Amino acid sequence: MADKTSDNPGSVEVTRRLVLAVGAGTAAAGILPPVPRVKAQQTVTRVEPGQTVQVSATVNGQPFTLEIDSRASLLDLLRERLDLTGTKKGCDHGQCGACTVHLDGRPISSCLTLAAKIEGREITTIEGLASGSDLHPMQQAFIDNDALQCGYCTPGQVMSAVACVTGGHASDPDAIREFMSGNICRCGAYVGILAAIQQAAKVMEG
Repeated sequence: MADKTSDNPGSVEVTRRLVLAVGAGTAAAGILPPVPRVKAQQTVTRVEPGQTVQVSATVNGQPFTLEIDSRASLLDLLRERLDLTGTKKGCDHGQCGACTVHLDGRPISSCLTLAAKIEGREITTIEGLASGSDLHPMQQAFIDNDALQCGYCTPGQVMSAVACVTGGHASDPDAIREFMSGNICRCGAYVGILAAIQQAAKVMEG
C-alpha cells in the first residue's frame, strides 16, 4: 500500500513508514542499558592569588632562602628579589633567549621556569661567570670579537654559548649555529658571536 502524501506544502508529512521508524527507535532506546556517568577527577591544585611558598637554592655559589609568590618566575626572582639584573626580560615567552641562565649546569629560559621549582637547585647567572676581576673566557671572547651591538641579548647569548662549549656542541660552525638558534640577536651580530664561541672553545677545551 502506497504511503499517502500531504496536500499542504508546508506541513510535516506523517506516514506509516515514519510512525514505524519512530516506534522502533523508541523501543530500542528502552532496551539499551543507561550509560553510567563518570565524575571527572580533579588533579589540579588551585593556587590562590597572593599565596607564598618558601624556596631555598644556590645562586652563583651563594645560598638563599626566600618567601616568594608561588606564581613568580625564576627571572622575576633573580631581577626583583635578588637584584641580579644582568639576566634580561626580552619576550617573556621563552622565544628569544635573553633570559637564559644555567640550572644545575644546563641552559634554561628563566622566564618559563617557576621559581618555586628551583628548591635545592644551583643557578648560575651572567654575574656568576667571572672570577673576581678576571672575565670568563667566553665574556672576553665576546669583547674581542665585537659580538654585540646594543648588548641587551648579550647575557643570554653568553650563557648559551658557555653551555654550547661545555656540552660539546662547538665542534664546527653548523653545530654552533644549531645550538645557538634559540638566542635571537636583533642587531644581527651573529658573525661575531660565532667567532667568539670558536675562540673561547679553544681556551675552555684546551
